[in-house]
Amino acid sequence: VSPPDHTGRKAILEVHTRGVPLDPGVDLGAVASSTPGMVGADLRNLVNEAALMAARRSHEFVQMNDFTDALEKIVLGAERKIMMTPEDRERTAYHEGGHALLGMLQPGADPVRKVSIIPRGRALGVTFQAPETDRYAYAEDYLRGRIVGALGGRAAEEVVYGKVTTGAENDLVQATKIARSMVGRWGMSARVGPVAVLSDESQSPYPFADNDVSPHTLELVDTEVRRIIEEAYGVARKTLADHRDQLDAIAQALLDKETLDELEAYQVAGIARDPADRPG
Repeated sequence: VSPPDHTGRKAILEVHTRGVPLDPGVDLGAVASSTPGMVGADLRNLVNEAALMAARRSHEFVQMNDFTDALEKIVLGAERKIMMTPEDRERTAYHEGGHALLGMLQPGADPVRKVSIIPRGRALGVTFQAPETDRYAYAEDYLRGRIVGALGGRAAEEVVYGKVTTGAENDLVQATKIARSMVGRWGMSARVGPVAVLSDESQSPYPFADNDVSPHTLELVDTEVRRIIEEAYGVARKTLADHRDQLDAIAQALLDKETLDELEAYQVAGIARDPADRPG
């Protein structure tokens, strides 16, 4: 059975929240939009976790931020109590600010739902994006935008500090996986052509080659992957440099508040939430 679509997830959330006192500001449709791929058990766990969050915070009703924080905990893990130096904290704010700003500026990008510099799992911060509706096919422009956004943290560090750190490790894995799939699985490279070169049946973060693929073709795939990522990184650096004042604003807001929800993030950046309302 396939995971439920947006309508199904909203209906499941309505069932599981029947006995839960919800704040009038809770939008279950928005929660459903932020949970693609989740099944009924996942959504029940989310409701339970949100209710526990509300109880710990002495909320009379479960609020929208209880849901978003519960989702963040489920997806990324519990908060990690570590002492960050002021320098690391500032660098993390710019790193996540780079992800968030590019997510807001890239045409067709999934909306930024939350930005935080609270360490969770192995990450020192997080920028959470989720589509308005379920996606079943991905256009080449959207995938290139995903790569640009994934490289936003590293690009922000280079723009602001002139050097990078190890903080972009997982970002590079994501960007490389998307680019390799574009070239080797989805025929999105003119040089390689509309052929399937790579398979993605393993649990490895990287697609692997079929046995009958020639070394020359694999070398060409690697060359095209590098080209796509380098082009995307150039776009990320230029965009952040051109919008440095907005990057500074997001980073400062994160240093002040640690976490920005969707509305706060767009307001701080001075960007309209609906792309149709943006100038130009």
